[in-house]
Amino acid sequence: MTDGGSTGSAPDASAPDLASLRTVADYQFGAGAGEALFPLGEELTVRRSTGGRPRQVVADEGRLVSYGVDGRFTLGVAGGRRLHETLDGEYTVAVGDESEPFVREGKNVFAKFVVGVDDAVRPRDEVVVVHETGYVLAVGRAELSAAGMEEFETGMAVKVREGAGDPASE
Repeated sequence: MTDGGSTGSAPDASAPDLASLRTVADYQFGAGAGEALFPLGEELTVRRSTGGRPRQVVADEGRLVSYGVDGRFTLGVAGGRRLHETLDGEYTVAVGDESEPFVREGKNVFAKFVVGVDDAVRPRDEVVVVHETGYVLAVGRAELSAAGMEEFETGMAVKVREGAGDPASE
């Protein structure tokens, strides 16, 4: 893991940094999330604040996570894809064909378009928005609980932070 921050510190992040990031991921997303997001042996760039705290973790395919001041991660699309491949539907919200192009562009997900959701999703959780057939469309923050997403016909279900963009780029 390399340090892409502005603090001028050594180019390689220490093993305790990686272990700490993995611990946060496992706590926030469940066991195995840390390994999925930050696998051993992969070259990752850690962008740091001027105080030295990790702010973003970036891999070759893009931003995996940003590390918020509240101690929680916000997902990038690359991180969402890694979690989705590993966590078997946890922290996911599924939509159908009708809203796919809008969500890919970064538009929010509304409850009436949700066709499936992980039962454990709570408001303010980081979630991966997927097409009902399984591919990642976006990442964002849940605004409703899983039950609310399934029951409500109106209202925002997910505040999308980043859309996956053009499907041809995948």
